[in-house]
Amino acid sequence: MKKTTFILILFLTFGVKGQEIILQEFASGFGSPVEIVNAKDSRLFVVQQNGFIKIVQPNGVSNSADFLDISSKITFGGERGLLGLAFHPNYSTNGYFFVYYNNTEGNITVSRFSVNPTDPDLADPASEKILLNITKPFTNHNGGSMHFAPDGNLWISTGDGGGGGDPNNNAQNKNSLLGKMLRIDVNSVGTYNIPTDNPFVGTDGADEIWAIGLRNAWKFSFDETTGNVMIADVGQEIFEEINRMPVSQSGINYGWRCYEGNSVYNNSGCAISSTMTFPMAVYDHSGGKCSITGGYVYRGTLYPALVGKYFFADFCSKQIGMMNDDGSIIWSSVFAGNNFSTFGVDANKELYVAAINNGKIFKVTTTPLATENSNISQIKIFPNPTSDKIFVRGLKSGNYAAEIIDYEGKTVLNKMVNKEKIDVSDLKPGVYFLTIKTGQLKIYSQKIIIK
Repeated sequence: MKKTTFILILFLTFGVKGQEIILQEFASGFGSPVEIVNAKDSRLFVVQQNGFIKIVQPNGVSNSADFLDISSKITFGGERGLLGLAFHPNYSTNGYFFVYYNNTEGNITVSRFSVNPTDPDLADPASEKILLNITKPFTNHNGGSMHFAPDGNLWISTGDGGGGGDPNNNAQNKNSLLGKMLRIDVNSVGTYNIPTDNPFVGTDGADEIWAIGLRNAWKFSFDETTGNVMIADVGQEIFEEINRMPVSQSGINYGWRCYEGNSVYNNSGCAISSTMTFPMAVYDHSGGKCSITGGYVYRGTLYPALVGKYFFADFCSKQIGMMNDDGSIIWSSVFAGNNFSTFGVDANKELYVAAINNGKIFKVTTTPLATENSNISQIKIFPNPTSDKIFVRGLKSGNYAAEIIDYEGKTVLNKMVNKEKIDVSDLKPGVYFLTIKTGQLKIYSQKIIIK
């Protein structure tokens, strides 16, 4: 019998009255799971940071044999190891899949392997074809997420190479492959091809680069329904960020090291801010938060009330967050004992989440009433921008506090929400972050502008 863990996400604010998000234990016994991937069939492939890939059957039972073992090829420890997996769009016919790992020298390596031609549950370990080998100056900030875009090109997120504050300025250096989103065409007789519409082809900058200015994008995903890429970028000291941009938009500068979230970090020698793209949503490190784990926009069919919500987690606070379409965030209570390291979806686009510390994988589900998709009413903050008052709609009866943080991470206002109204007339014009709390539980956050 499957175990279930219940976690109330305060659907009084999410809008599906009386519902709960339920994490149902699906599989366990993994060693440091960091990725969950499907190959467009009924299986799930679980990437272990220690160099193994396991297959999980639809009943939650793992195959006894490893799909792939490259433990002898990797450096495992801290943020390094086997980190990413992507199946070729034509995997069912060509058997190609791609992995991302730190080799024995610590370098970022992206390689192609083939499935065993006679056994679909085994890879051919001798089939490796190395595509990229990127030298790193430090052990941390390895990135490691890979996905095929709708156009068939492989996107790869790399960390800035590590060290506090990107000391080598890799993320802003267009000639470095670190701190970037890369985009390559793997349908090549040689190593790989460069898509002709990559932004730096024929000009200053590495041809493989699609976007720059990322610190350590620990998980990104494509939302094919909207045509967006969702990138969760781990912050430095104060802010974690979520970026949402059209898949078709190239040459984006996401701002790091010049900016952490929307706030200046170190803009010495940086381009003007108007040339940079700022996050869709940001949250701070209060309440034990420290590191974002990116996820997916839910596009499954079992829980219509969740459709269109971007699910992610904070590794340290052990909370799951849901970002609404307007960039506002609703936080869960704490899932004690679970440091969430990755999300994944199956072939039916149903959602899973894994905890690296206990090796468990959970299905993200909800109560049966949530399938009715009725009476959706979210918290609403208006007007925004404002100059004197902010009105809050959608709160149930109770005591709610409003905390407002400035661009430097300082709390500039902390007061009770009085009759669904917050007085902000004493704040100077600028960009702030508003959080609604009940007790110590943060249930909603949004960027606001005071004019």
